[in-house]
Amino acid sequence: MAKIGIIVGSLRRDSVSKKIAATMRGLFPAGYQTEVVEIGDLPLYNEDLDNGSNVPPEYTAFRSKMKGVDAVLFVTPEYNRSIPGALKNALDVGSRPYGQSIWDGKPAAIVSQSPSTLSGFGANHHLRQPLVFLNMPVLQQPEAYLANSFELFDEDGKMKNEGTLKFLQSVVDAFVELIKKHS
Repeated sequence: MAKIGIIVGSLRRDSVSKKIAATMRGLFPAGYQTEVVEIGDLPLYNEDLDNGSNVPPEYTAFRSKMKGVDAVLFVTPEYNRSIPGALKNALDVGSRPYGQSIWDGKPAAIVSQSPSTLSGFGANHHLRQPLVFLNMPVLQQPEAYLANSFELFDEDGKMKNEGTLKFLQSVVDAFVELIKKHS
């Protein structure tokens, strides 16, 4: 059984990114277990706190959980043409202490979204930069940018756009193939 950690860049309770992540969880085939890994309680990374005797328990819990996953799906909004600060902080916490990165070698996929027609293009590409440095093989095709994202869901939080649902299935299918290739 492959374990997929899902990291959502938005901390907002009813965020569109969380709805997209929930939708995608149901698209993985049998044999793939998914879990949303919370990042909102992580203190800002501070190397002075990460000295072995005084490590925040949130760092330790996050690192432990992420060590147990085989691959990572990132679902994020775009904030100011980049990724949200909480997402960057999670990458930093997981990459430290130096030489002990929990990200190393784990396949990754990125889905970005925006209420505008730009569809989170900037966030998607900014996130790719640190993932390359962290040695995460990143799904290249299909690229997943979701525009007009506030219009994708009904009042119950269910995806109402069949075309988008089919597209997300193609993303999951390609991600599963990437995971198999790197397992």
